[in-house]
Amino acid sequence: MSEQSRGGRIRATGSRRRKPSTRRRATTLVAWSAAALVLVGGSGLGYVYFKLNGNIQGVDINARLGTDRPVDVDNGSMDILVLGSDSRSGANSEYGADQGGARSDTAMIVHVDEGHRSASVVSVPRDTLVERPDCETDNGTAAGAQRAMFNTAYEVGGPACAVKTVEKMSGIRMDHYIEVDFTGFKQLIDDLGGVKITTKEAIDDPDSHLKLEPGPHTLDGEQALGLVRTRHSVGDGSDLGRIQLQQAFIKALINQVKEIGLLSSPKKLYEIGNTATRAITPDSELDSVKELVSFAGGLKNLGASDVNMITLPVQYDPADPNRVVPLEKASQQVWDALRADKPIPASATKDSAGDKGGAADVVTGG
Repeated sequence: MSEQSRGGRIRATGSRRRKPSTRRRATTLVAWSAAALVLVGGSGLGYVYFKLNGNIQGVDINARLGTDRPVDVDNGSMDILVLGSDSRSGANSEYGADQGGARSDTAMIVHVDEGHRSASVVSVPRDTLVERPDCETDNGTAAGAQRAMFNTAYEVGGPACAVKTVEKMSGIRMDHYIEVDFTGFKQLIDDLGGVKITTKEAIDDPDSHLKLEPGPHTLDGEQALGLVRTRHSVGDGSDLGRIQLQQAFIKALINQVKEIGLLSSPKKLYEIGNTATRAITPDSELDSVKELVSFAGGLKNLGASDVNMITLPVQYDPADPNRVVPLEKASQQVWDALRADKPIPASATKDSAGDKGGAADVVTGG
């Protein structure tokens, strides 16, 4: 985890969580990774509870975001910004040299509906050109910018700036923030015993160190990280194709987690809990095991079929084919649907370059 992400603390006020009943206080685990949610719940674990609690380092964004934020609609739904940082410091240095600051390598806006029966996930391409607002930092204020790459928000202002940028572009208040670490992600997949996928074509990407033949595979942590970072050897070689791989992997992961009998293995439950609580940096309303248990309790019944994943509607920038820009009307359809707690209409992504990455069917679960 980057030093920057351990910086100023974030508090997302006005949470829309509903407190779970005592009947839902069973030990649970819900894992959404690669820039998905990674959550662990543990009750009745005695000293282990405090051990896991000590692993969690939260960030409080409330002070830096102030009061100039979208209206909080307290109807039981939740909106969460999930980031995977591309910091190359510390244990992540094997993935390349640190270029001076971490960026949000993966970004997903997760909307859980009022009844917690379904969820919509909007992946934001890191090279999307957006209006980045002014952001408070440890050293003052980072000036905003027009046509700034989305992932620079985290680089210049940390988690609070990433949240502020998302709220600026969407008009939706984020209830929570969760950041996922490269090394912790790998270990979590290993603790789960790997993730089963099937590839319809060969993948050979020297940059992500992943080589897979067509057919079924059980990916270990190293291979899983390689998959969610693969782009050059699949589809059109763009970040849009990589997002399609990430979405397919996350759905496979969600299904597999629901099938694992963790309650019958306290040792495995502890291993996964220990890894998961080290792998994430949540906002300060989720920075304890008790809070994560409550949060996970509201998500534990979601399966992959209940989660609709899309890429923000975009087109390639006419001035720079290596960048994308949001399709204004289509993107507004997406934000309006989330704000109204309704499914995202299929028409929103009909003309989006995000649906043309060429990697949508390359990977399936199982």
